[in-house]
Amino acid sequence: MSQNTIRTFIHRNVERQLVREYLLRETERAGFGDLQFQRTPEGTKVTLHAEQVGRVIGRKGKVIRELETRLREDFKLQEPKLEVEEITEPRLNAQVMASRMASSLERGWFFRRAGHSTAQSIMDAGARGCLVILSGKITGARHRVEKFQQGHIKFCGETALQFMDVGYSVAVKKLGTVGCTVRIMRPGVKLPHEVIIKDRHESGLPPLEEVAYVIAEEDADTEEPIQEAEPDAEGVIDAALEKMAEIETDESKEEE
Repeated sequence: MSQNTIRTFIHRNVERQLVREYLLRETERAGFGDLQFQRTPEGTKVTLHAEQVGRVIGRKGKVIRELETRLREDFKLQEPKLEVEEITEPRLNAQVMASRMASSLERGWFFRRAGHSTAQSIMDAGARGCLVILSGKITGARHRVEKFQQGHIKFCGETALQFMDVGYSVAVKKLGTVGCTVRIMRPGVKLPHEVIIKDRHESGLPPLEEVAYVIAEEDADTEEPIQEAEPDAEGVIDAALEKMAEIETDESKEEE
């Protein structure tokens, strides 16, 4: 891979990250959840997942047209086409829950109340597990980190990248800023170490009793004669040496 190709991929990913930050800032009140990019022959298709689709589209599509214009002029996207999809269950979207928790902290909620209520709300929605992290000046001038965990989660590896949904938001308080991170393991996830052993009838196999009966009948029909064991090579050599020693002994006695 040439240096120009690598540079192109890097610039493209940086550009998409800047677009994500811009749309998150502009549509945070509408419940920004996720952003997906797809390159098409006509241009770039941008799919935005939001909790309130109407606030993103605007009256007669005014807001969404302004966003498309900004993406084309400021971020130099090739013919951007912005589409909005509604989030079916906001409590299972990590970005939505992180934004809600940051808003609760800014309104004056105590951090333990905000953390526990966020984690419990996520678990009530059917998630397999969740991790809520608050980092910053939570209660005083010193920085600290508080974690609230429920259910089963993965911290690293391919399973964490594949099955964990991550969202991040910032709460601005009088003492300073507080980072709000939410990690959610999606419902219905099957982990690699979870193995389900099926019964024989579920796999379409006959019972073990029938298999044992058939094997016994086959063994009875094919009785093989017992083969004598072949003599051991070392035993033959030892016997020959003993015989030669006896012959030498007899010859020596005859000479005497």
